[in-house]
Amino acid sequence: MDNEYNRYYIKIRTILRINPKTIHEELAIALGSKAPSYPTVAEWAKRFREGREDANDDPRSGRPVSELTDENIELVQEVINNDLHSTDDDIIAETFLSHGTIERIIHGCLKMKKITSRWIQRKSTNASWVGEDESPTTIVRRGKFEPKNLFFIFFKSNGPVFMHAVDEGKTIDHNYYIENCLKPVVKEIWKQRKSAGTKGIKLPQDNARPHIHSDVINYLTEEGIITMSHPPYSPDLAPCDY
Repeated sequence: MDNEYNRYYIKIRTILRINPKTIHEELAIALGSKAPSYPTVAEWAKRFREGREDANDDPRSGRPVSELTDENIELVQEVINNDLHSTDDDIIAETFLSHGTIERIIHGCLKMKKITSRWIQRKSTNASWVGEDESPTTIVRRGKFEPKNLFFIFFKSNGPVFMHAVDEGKTIDHNYYIENCLKPVVKEIWKQRKSAGTKGIKLPQDNARPHIHSDVINYLTEEGIITMSHPPYSPDLAPCDY
């Protein structure tokens, strides 16, 4: 019945012209881990847009959907063995079994539970299925002070233009950025676009100090490159300079 309630919610929000992404986010806020997956929300929203009226499951044939048969237990076990990080929705999609049947098989028959080592962003998970007497999978993490490689990558819609690897321990200021990144990029653009050069080229940059220094802005202006302003507090939109 819970799934049916969710579908009626999806139906009403779809009628109100709310997009599937927003509907899924609303359900996730309200229901947490019990919320339907985004593909499920998108699929039902599509059906309702196309004129579907009822919110019931489509009839399924072949496999019993509510019985704890050996076949169903083996089926669920196989899905979990293939991917220990599979979600309830993944198992439903693979087996066509009801949510209640899957819950009874996992917790009652297979004696499994799902664990995770830390809170994580929605839509990505390191939670995995383990038996009651088993230890969770060890997750290998990079050491906090392990050396990292820094790259500046410049690309257009049709592919990469220039990539620069920063030497370990090197401090990047505006002079370094101009001499080792911007000038080689401009040179490469002229090589690729002999007639147009930098005309019409737009460069998105974040608000790092070397990027917004007056010398950098002046150089880009002299070369005819348009700088796209970066929204404040938006690290997720940063260019590929990491």
